[in-house]
Amino acid sequence: MVQSVFSVFHKFKCYSKDEKLLYNVRETAAVLGVNVHLVYELINRKLLPALRLGSPKVRKSTLIDFVERYEGMDLSDLDNIKELQQNMN
Repeated sequence: MVQSVFSVFHKFKCYSKDEKLLYNVRETAAVLGVNVHLVYELINRKLLPALRLGSPKVRKSTLIDFVERYEGMDLSDLDNIKELQQNMN
C-alpha cells in the first residue's frame, strides 16, 4: 500500500512532501523581506549557508537558524555587524 504522505526525516524532524525544504535565492529573499542581491551577498560572505543544486539553495532550517542567530543585530553594513540601537526608526 502506498502511503498518502511521503516523509523525509532530517535531523529527527519529519517533513511532508508538500512542505518546502529548499528555497532558491528569489524565494529566500521573499521570506527574509530583502532583495536578491543581499541574499547573494550573505551567501558569498558565508553568513547564510547555502548549497548549489544548479543554483544556490537555502534550507528552511538554515533560514530559521539565520534569523535566530542575527535577531537583534544590525545587518545594514555587513562589514560591521553590530547590535541594534534601542531607537529603531
